[in-house]
Amino acid sequence: MKLLEPIATSSLSLTNRIVMAPMSRRRVEDEGVPSELLARYYAQRASAGLIIAESTVVSRDGMGISRLPGIYSAAQIAGWKKVTDAVHAQGGKIFVQLVHSGRIGHSLNIPGGGAPVAPSAIAAKGTISTPAGTHPLPVPEALSAAAVEEMYELHLQATRNALAAGFDGVELHAAHGYLMEQFMHPAANQRTDEYGGSIENRCHLPLRILEGMVAIAGADRVGIRLSPFASLNGLSAYEEEAATHLYLAAKLNQLKIRYVHLSDQSSNGFPPIPPAFISLLRQQFHQWLILAGGYNSCTAQDALQQFNADLIAFGRPFISNPDLVARIAQRQPFAPADKTTFYEGGAKGLIDYPSFCCPATT
Repeated sequence: MKLLEPIATSSLSLTNRIVMAPMSRRRVEDEGVPSELLARYYAQRASAGLIIAESTVVSRDGMGISRLPGIYSAAQIAGWKKVTDAVHAQGGKIFVQLVHSGRIGHSLNIPGGGAPVAPSAIAAKGTISTPAGTHPLPVPEALSAAAVEEMYELHLQATRNALAAGFDGVELHAAHGYLMEQFMHPAANQRTDEYGGSIENRCHLPLRILEGMVAIAGADRVGIRLSPFASLNGLSAYEEEAATHLYLAAKLNQLKIRYVHLSDQSSNGFPPIPPAFISLLRQQFHQWLILAGGYNSCTAQDALQQFNADLIAFGRPFISNPDLVARIAQRQPFAPADKTTFYEGGAKGLIDYPSFCCPATT
């Protein structure tokens, strides 16, 4: 089974082609500091060829959703070091997904308060949960030229911090309607400077950040997550959507970053990524392609062949199946997950799912 075959470059070797997708579990108690629970959670799932740790914010004002981990303080770096050590002790590899929520946030979720920021002062439609209840998404503050420069530096420092914390690499979250995709999308970005207007300008910030990340970590330790056509968090379909992502893919190929990670949200009721688009992107980008989006062991195997993909990312199956790789290898059924424990809480629904051959260890 190709899904279980190893894959390697000169500097990155994975034991199989199964990726644990980044999933926010919102189990952080202190200000963005990963807990011992998260170390145990990820270590239990270290048989994945690659773990991509959950969305991790690069700054205080990037925490638009409450109780996300961060990687901008010494305490957060120390907390993540416990996670990476635990994963490495089990023979696993782990990247971290770097994110800034942009306009998908609220001052009640940002430590110390403060307004959400975005390319332009345009609110996203919808509401957001806060400790004081649900509120409409506010109008964000438009980033000044100096603030854009600071955002660039924050992502580069987060990359340095991730390496100091022992991560094997970093993934830039440019999907799901968060800040990097807000810059790429004309409905959220109506700037008239070098970061707005044309496709090239709208892609300028994520590409510039990736160039900096490559200079720090090396191309083999850098990836990006994209979600074309998903229409998440107030970013609806637009005429240049395919052209924008294909332009980006060609530039990413020149940078030789290790992977592009495509997030298809059709299993959650959103528009799918058209197969023809994936084929076009594959022509532009020649390094690893990771596909994510409601796969099971059979459809994952088919996708590796159909789309010439290199790896398949599994999300929710990894929540309730810490032994997912063994279940796939031994053709065992996947255990169902308790959706009521997906977010927040403690050990329940996080580290108490058993393996089919072993009891849970809490």
